[in-house]
Amino acid sequence: MDIAFGPVPSRRLGRSLGINNIPPKHCSYACVYCQVGPTPEEEISPRPFYRPEEILRQVRTRLEAVLAHGEAVDYLTFVPDGEPTLDSRLGESIDALRELGLPIAVISNASLLWYADVRSALCRADWVSVKIDSVVPSVWERINRPHGVLRLADILGGIQRFASEFAGRLVSETMLVAGLNDGHEDIAALGRFIAATRIGRAYLAIPHRPPAVAGVRGPDEAVVLRAFRTLADQGLEVELLTAYEGDVFAFGGDLRAEILAISAVHPLRTSAIQALLEKGGGSMALVDALLASGELLRLEHEGEVFYLRRLRREG
Repeated sequence: MDIAFGPVPSRRLGRSLGINNIPPKHCSYACVYCQVGPTPEEEISPRPFYRPEEILRQVRTRLEAVLAHGEAVDYLTFVPDGEPTLDSRLGESIDALRELGLPIAVISNASLLWYADVRSALCRADWVSVKIDSVVPSVWERINRPHGVLRLADILGGIQRFASEFAGRLVSETMLVAGLNDGHEDIAALGRFIAATRIGRAYLAIPHRPPAVAGVRGPDEAVVLRAFRTLADQGLEVELLTAYEGDVFAFGGDLRAEILAISAVHPLRTSAIQALLEKGGGSMALVDALLASGELLRLEHEGEVFYLRRLRREG
């Protein structure tokens, strides 16, 4: 398994070298919009996956390779195929990566923040994003399709406790889904919660890649702007993540490995694939071979073609 990938262009973190610390697809949610596909079986009990020493080794190797090719890296970011806090050794891995001298980010769905150990691990990072798609239980259940044990009240309480404990930069992210969580009252309630919590910035996103559930899409521009104004009127620092982040993906020397590692967590548009191939001196024949071998999938979403690494279950 390729643990380190990128760096990829991030609308929040600049050039983000990704860390895939969770095998596919271990998650506590089965979000309708998930770009990595369905969650075969949800779980909520953190356990060890990869050794922190192995994560450090792969990240260091990847970092050295991209720097040797003149690439820049702004953050080391835990953004795996599943929920990063399911890794019981996440805190140890963050500590191990400190020797590389770069700030460390974690993008979490926040569902396990009611565990004290999870909050303690995340407190070791520099920048943390917590997902808050809705503060209304019925809406949350429809969008995030959580593990049966989870309760939204516990999660929101965990976010508030974490906000009071965390010394780094805390942001929230909300994925707006047309007809589910984009109503004015839903957004107003979301804003009230964020305003009452020590969250530095609220990001509003829309689905850009093929979702786990067919037909899921983002609201139209007028609805997105209304949501933005609703949060801004509550005094929040709000930013939209509605523009495509671009195709400037890094190249570390092995095109096949690059495409498979990135597309495992970041579905690639045709333009991004072509940019990578051009940078590495390759051709679409490599992509065709990966499609033929079943290692890569070709999907269409709202008129765009995406390439996604096929997820293989363990065992």
